Amino acid sequence: MSRVITSFTGEVAFVTGGSGGMGRAVSIAFAAAGASVVLCDVADDTGEETVSLARDTGGTAIFVHADVADAAQVEAAVGVAVEQFGRLDCAVNAAAIENESVPLHECDDASFDRMQAVNVRGLFLSMKAELRAMLAGSHGGAIVNIASTNSFRPQPNQPAYTASKHAVLGLTRSAAIDYAPMGIRINAICPGGIDTPMLRNAMARRGRDPQEVAGRLSLLGRFGRPEEIAAAALWLCSEGSSYTLGHALSVDAGYLAR
Repeated sequence: MSRVITSFTGEVAFVTGGSGGMGRAVSIAFAAAGASVVLCDVADDTGEETVSLARDTGGTAIFVHADVADAAQVEAAVGVAVEQFGRLDCAVNAAAIENESVPLHECDDASFDRMQAVNVRGLFLSMKAELRAMLAGSHGGAIVNIASTNSFRPQPNQPAYTASKHAVLGLTRSAAIDYAPMGIRINAICPGGIDTPMLRNAMARRGRDPQEVAGRLSLLGRFGRPEEIAAAALWLCSEGSSYTLGHALSVDAGYLAR
């Protein structure tokens, strides 16, 4: 686990996509830093595993089943954070899917719609519920949205995913402007090749050699660790980034710098 960079003792964090990958790492990191964490996902078993791992750090964590594309479920999940812990200070929106490997003219309509439902509508609904909770508390807050290097440099045969990750930046920047006067800071992280089940599954579907992919996506010649994204997310939620708003932070081992 990455070193805790700041304390979130007394604060409440909400994380979408908390059952695995980056969302799991963020949930554990918040708990280790002293926050009370509510994480949601559609995968119940692995969500409870995240809770157990978070509690192993000595932290507090609760899992709530929620499909981020369903407004009522998202509202209820955020409501658990407020009901259980009395407030919401930080939110990291990591829920996303990626399941395509075709050019646009072969992209299935239903697959495109599902990608936007989770990656864009899900983000929109999550931010809406999170913002309402933070505004009701009148103490400000911080929201971090997980975008992608695809938001700037698309990979081949990923039109629906790339479109969704461009939308993540649009929602992030628009909201950052609107809610800065209320003391709510909103930023995005653009991960590069991070070693998550989603990346491993994508490479397997495409028949790619992980070693080759890591070398192509990273100046360090390796995949990033989910804990490295968690460290960035906690920084963006901390007072250390108090002057950072509407920013897209690339955590990509120099991929976009090439």
